[in-house]
Amino acid sequence: MKKSLFLFFLFTVLLLRQSIAQTAQSTRVVQSTYTNPLPVQFGDPYVLFTKGTYYMYGTGGGADKGFAAYSSTDLVNWKAEGQVYFHDNKNGWSDPKANWEGAYWAPEVYEVNGKFYLFYSAQWNVNPSKEVENFRIGVAVADKPTGPFVDLANKPVFDPGYPIIDANVFFDTNGKAYLYYSRCCYKHPVDSEVADLARKNGWFKEVEESWVYGVELKPDFSGVIGEPVLLLRPPVARSDAQAEWESRSVTAREVNRRWTEGSVTFKKDNTYYMMYSANHFGGRYYAIGYATSGSPLGPYKKAANNPVLQKNTEQGGTVTGTGHNSIAYSPDGKEMFCVYHARTEKTGDDRVVCIDRMQVDKGKITISGPTTAPQKLPSGVTTAVHKH
Repeated sequence: MKKSLFLFFLFTVLLLRQSIAQTAQSTRVVQSTYTNPLPVQFGDPYVLFTKGTYYMYGTGGGADKGFAAYSSTDLVNWKAEGQVYFHDNKNGWSDPKANWEGAYWAPEVYEVNGKFYLFYSAQWNVNPSKEVENFRIGVAVADKPTGPFVDLANKPVFDPGYPIIDANVFFDTNGKAYLYYSRCCYKHPVDSEVADLARKNGWFKEVEESWVYGVELKPDFSGVIGEPVLLLRPPVARSDAQAEWESRSVTAREVNRRWTEGSVTFKKDNTYYMMYSANHFGGRYYAIGYATSGSPLGPYKKAANNPVLQKNTEQGGTVTGTGHNSIAYSPDGKEMFCVYHARTEKTGDDRVVCIDRMQVDKGKITISGPTTAPQKLPSGVTTAVHKH
């Protein structure tokens, strides 16, 4: 009796082990595609690639009056790294009690000589005239891409005398660095035929605009060299080919503002490309265009095929509010990706991160998106096996 009981017990254990092994085997799924949106709730996403690892920074993402980061080896699967910048570091210059909880927005991180520099915008604590939008751009430094980042100085990089956001830094092949930013719409009404139309139809009394400027940075990022140069602004004439898409927030009566913001600059074959976003970041019409130049400080000419990324709901899709992008390359460097935030029907008002392939050919940018169907993994990614 004891022997048969032992055999029964042994048989049961073996069966159980086989069953567990089969279950484990069946839950090992080979990932060969990815699908937008990625599981990251950032606005204004920026991707840094260093030593085989991608790091993503953005607005929000659970950060408390500062910035959080995620890491990835394939641009697709991201791991939370926690908060990497805190406003109350020893040199902090921002005001966390100001509107939008201090407006810690649009961080970008660059690796220079083994250090990591985080450029960002926030509300400045020097505000004698009590401006509602008192944004400036700061820079913080860390020894690692995951921080902790400490401000280089207890003040912004510079003060142009008006609120600015959306810092982007471009390092040219000659060693010079340029800071691009957006002058805010705040208290910046501009006369244009679109503003005339808004007044005539009783939509708005005035239309405020944001413009993109560029200025050379000091090598140690302690300030700027020379005066900022106006590079991009919304069109004045309604007959301008860019006027229709860049004015949709006004013509749809969303808001009395026209934006040119979220710029990102790169160079290819001696041409400088500046991508930018227009329309209200909180609305459906947020979209991406670009302009080209033979010089980092312009003049820039907007492209005939703008916008290159916009909502797809008219085509039966579910994506709106596509904008404020950065660019990243696949692990093998062969494919270029547009990294941007958007909204979908499922995510509602939350901004989520998407990546789609982009091509630059003979001076023309095209973006294969927005997509929500499965896409091939970025080239150079080792086909990953994930346990589910």
